[in-house]
Amino acid sequence: MTNILDQDIKYLTGVGPKRKEILEKELHISTWGDLLEYYPYKYVDRSRIYRTTELQGNMPFVQIKGKILSFEEFAMGGRKKRVVAHFSDGVGVVDLVWFQGAQYIYKTYKVNEEYIVFGKPTVYGGRYQFAHPDIDKAADLQLSEMGMQPYYITTERMKNAGLQSRAVERLTKSLVEKLVSVEITETLPPYITKPLRLISKKEAISKIHYPQNLADVQKAQLRLKFEELFYVQLNILRYASDHRRKFKGYIFQKVGATFNLFYRNNLPFELTNAQKRVVHEIRDDMMTGRQMNRLIQGDVGSGKTLVALMSMLIAIDNGFQACMMAPTEILAEQHFVTIKHFLRNMDVRVELLTGMVKGKKRQDVFTGLQNGTVNILIGTHAIIEDNVQFSRLGLAVIDEQHRFGVAQRAKLWAKSLQPPHILVMTATPIPRTLAMTIYGDLDVSVIDELPPGRKPILTTHTYDNQMVSVYQGIRNQINRGRQIYIVFPLITESEKMDLKNLETGYESLCEIFPDLKLSKVHGKMKSKEKDEEMLKFIKGKTQILVATTVIEVGVDVPNASVMIILDAQRFGLSQLHQLRGRVGRGAEQSYCILVTNHQLTKETRKRINIMCETNDGFQIAEADLKLRGPGDLEGTQQSGIAFDLKIADIARDGQIVQMARTEAQKIIDADPLCEKQEYSMLWNRLNELRKTNVNWAAIS
Repeated sequence: MTNILDQDIKYLTGVGPKRKEILEKELHISTWGDLLEYYPYKYVDRSRIYRTTELQGNMPFVQIKGKILSFEEFAMGGRKKRVVAHFSDGVGVVDLVWFQGAQYIYKTYKVNEEYIVFGKPTVYGGRYQFAHPDIDKAADLQLSEMGMQPYYITTERMKNAGLQSRAVERLTKSLVEKLVSVEITETLPPYITKPLRLISKKEAISKIHYPQNLADVQKAQLRLKFEELFYVQLNILRYASDHRRKFKGYIFQKVGATFNLFYRNNLPFELTNAQKRVVHEIRDDMMTGRQMNRLIQGDVGSGKTLVALMSMLIAIDNGFQACMMAPTEILAEQHFVTIKHFLRNMDVRVELLTGMVKGKKRQDVFTGLQNGTVNILIGTHAIIEDNVQFSRLGLAVIDEQHRFGVAQRAKLWAKSLQPPHILVMTATPIPRTLAMTIYGDLDVSVIDELPPGRKPILTTHTYDNQMVSVYQGIRNQINRGRQIYIVFPLITESEKMDLKNLETGYESLCEIFPDLKLSKVHGKMKSKEKDEEMLKFIKGKTQILVATTVIEVGVDVPNASVMIILDAQRFGLSQLHQLRGRVGRGAEQSYCILVTNHQLTKETRKRINIMCETNDGFQIAEADLKLRGPGDLEGTQQSGIAFDLKIADIARDGQIVQMARTEAQKIIDADPLCEKQEYSMLWNRLNELRKTNVNWAAIS
């Protein structure tokens, strides 16, 4: 874009220093260009005038044209009064109503002047009325110019300074008019825009703020959304291409004796087709000579750990060591116990390294890693400490990777002469369009089948005034030898929110079940204390675990058959699904009970219904993305990419994400070294964007 768009926003007519300060603080708008990139969130058709005889009570916003006949005031108690203007278009009469601002109304609007009134008609006392409508002098408005009126999101502080949506619209309109005679630098070349029939940048900016019809809006949105998503994808794919070119990977040529012995004698059940497919994909990666960077997505209980173990056995067969890093000590210990059990009677040395492993045992692990006698190391972030030295690390598995920062993951690379193969696992299903953006530099494998014998978890919704029957159900399950999770949304009582809280809930449950043993776990407990309580439950010493969402990831207690989530309306879909995944780990039928109050919003009812209808994590993740948007999804905030998108919406613009990725891939294939003159516009633009405050970091 030209320098005109770099001008300070205070020099735009109608702004000035005070409003500039508000725009900067509230919306981060400091230049003319920033204002143009503050896009409307909706449009209303202002091209048609309705007659008063056409009005209906269920209509959206409409406009009528006529004159104020008279004003009338009605007392509302105290010093408050309601101002009513009787307004006629010459055919019928409607009322314009204000509940505040009487002085402004009398000063601004006059009897017998012609106005255009815009608002939502409702019926009161047998007559149509418009409450706090938009009013313009008819002489000031040309309907042919009005077209679709844009609406901009504004804050309370902006409104107090007179910067409501209409004011922002006027500022933007005056800026768009200034640009008519100014050249705006194009940011996409013709070889992209022409085949895709995208309008120019200048036309898109004009039409997004000042469209004549819906077609204008759609053309402008497509162009601007595509551009935003294209540069995100181009950045991710360039990073991945550079990475593959620069980093060679160890070549694992054979599947040897260790793998085959395990497959013949120790495999606990027949692999699902999905597991077989993913093992083949990993095997192919590790033979290419490039460093593998692969993500395994799989629902809770789909067998990701088994696939990771088989990959580690391939590394061992080729003379290498492997490690698995988990986000918590309990999860690391569970992986350790599971893998030791899988490898029973086999000559494979597996060791655990967490903060709990101390003294001589810790030193023995260090020595075994250095001399190569430790084949597999399982641990927490203790693995990446400087004094942990491997003899020959060939494969690193990272579980629930969004719990680790980019810098922590990068430290694994320094443990080997050249970077080990990286296998990332997540039990948080991520919709395809989102995965393309968060994990754009990783190859993605999906395990979309559950092992045979697993029964689907039965999920039901109940209200908090029906807890007596819930408690009876708990006792029935415990009498059968099962264990129960009860999840609370808060640790201590909140004055602001009327929600169940864990501390008082725990005390009540101890009174309701005086003959049972209960554990209590929440995030504010010290790690050691928390682990002790969890271990009691894992070993069956307590029958009920009362917890917050700290149990969301990784706790595996096959004997636990019931998950009760209190105030379930407070949780997102993905979080509810993760919590539900703590049960159903054994062969017994398991249950999830979602408890809410009766006052549920439409969106909350949708969430609860989806949970009751399906156990499919990918289906749930798609629904969650549409309901909540990408920025709120579990894990995305920590994952190394910020969704600083001004107009595109990953949830709703999946087709444009795919289109942008396809075009970006063509560019990477044609110019992998970013040096050809014909693509210089794209590389220059990408470098400009990387210098802004947008976090363009990709995942490694």
